[in-house]
Amino acid sequence: MTKTLRALSGLAGAIALLALASCASPASEEPAESAPAETPAAETVVDGACADDEGITLIVDSTALEGGERSERCVLADEPQVAADVLAEAGVETEGTEEYGDEVLCRVDGLPSATEPVGSTEGPAYVEECASMPAAFAYWSIWIQPADGEWGYAMEGLSTQEVAPGESLELLFALDGAPAAP
Repeated sequence: MTKTLRALSGLAGAIALLALASCASPASEEPAESAPAETPAAETVVDGACADDEGITLIVDSTALEGGERSERCVLADEPQVAADVLAEAGVETEGTEEYGDEVLCRVDGLPSATEPVGSTEGPAYVEECASMPAAFAYWSIWIQPADGEWGYAMEGLSTQEVAPGESLELLFALDGAPAAP
C-alpha cells in the first residue's frame, strides 16, 4: 500500500511538472507582437454638478478647515451605487477610525491633519487621531440630497449608503458647529 501511494505521488508530481513545462515559452522564441493600444475608456468623472440624472453629484467641502476647499464633481452612473464606490471612482481617499473602521468617517483626502490642531475654538489643541468617534466640534458628516429634494443626513455609512443617479452626495467637515448642513 505504501509503495503504491509513493508511486502515485511521484506520478502526480511528474504530471504537474509536465503541465507547467508545456505552459512555459521556450527561451529561443521571439516575443509576440504587442496588440494595438486600446482606446482609453470614456471619462467617468467630470468637474461640476451632474445635469439631471446623468450621474451622482459629489461634493467634498472642507472649507471649515484652514486651507480647506470645496469641490464638486459628477460621477457618471446609470444605476445606484454605494457611496464608497462613488468616492473611489472620483479618486477621493477616506480614512475611518480604529474602533469603528470605515463606518465612521475620520479623514477625507488627508484632512484634518494627523499632526496639526484642527483650529477649533472649543478645543484649540485638538488633533484628530482617528482612534474612535471624532470630537463633536470637529467632524466629517455624510449628506444625501435626492433629486429635487432637501439635503438629509445620511443614515448609513459609506460602505452601505446607496446613492442613485440624479442624487447628490456631500462630505462636509463641520468645525465648531459650522457649517451645520450643506
